[in-house]
Amino acid sequence: METSSNKTEFDYLFKLLMIGDSGVGKSSLLLSFTSDSFEDLSPTIGVDFKVKYVNIGGKKLKLAIWDTAGQERFRTLTSSYYRGAQGIIMVYDVTRRDTFTALAEIWAKEIELYSTNQDCIKMLVGNKVDKESDRVVTKKEGINFARECGCLFIECSAKTRVNVQQCFEELVLKILDTPSLLAEGSRGVRKNIFKESVPQSDASTSSCC
Repeated sequence: METSSNKTEFDYLFKLLMIGDSGVGKSSLLLSFTSDSFEDLSPTIGVDFKVKYVNIGGKKLKLAIWDTAGQERFRTLTSSYYRGAQGIIMVYDVTRRDTFTALAEIWAKEIELYSTNQDCIKMLVGNKVDKESDRVVTKKEGINFARECGCLFIECSAKTRVNVQQCFEELVLKILDTPSLLAEGSRGVRKNIFKESVPQSDASTSSCC
């Protein structure tokens, strides 16, 4: 996957959403993908947002990636951000079982409630595999849950950047392979998917999870 040098022209515009408990590393994953760097970031307040231009599958793409807060107090604020998302990334921490069990108890249900695209591609991501000695959720458990939910699955590390690019690339390739989402992405060039402007009081520019 290559970053496109010409940022004014793109074939498709896709909206991606990152969800999961606070502290699982959503913002660190996003930072690793968009700026090739790693930071331990403080929790996201409300919603953060980044844009990435890439060339994938021979197409020039503009990815609008929304990073939501994991805390329950922001749940009502972030529910509207599911609208129109072509891809949703569910993140858990392989060293914290509570973040894995929350996927079924909270996050999968939120997708059912709020996602407006029935063909939306879901990706399950087990983060922090660099802490292998602290792992409590096995890869097999992740694979099984992804199969139950009809999700793509990958394990990665925002810190070492293992599989971070692959995570986003696999998700986008699947979107490109889904005719209804592809059609929506081309229309997205003309429609404003940035209408969910991030209120300054509710968003942090450098934030985490």
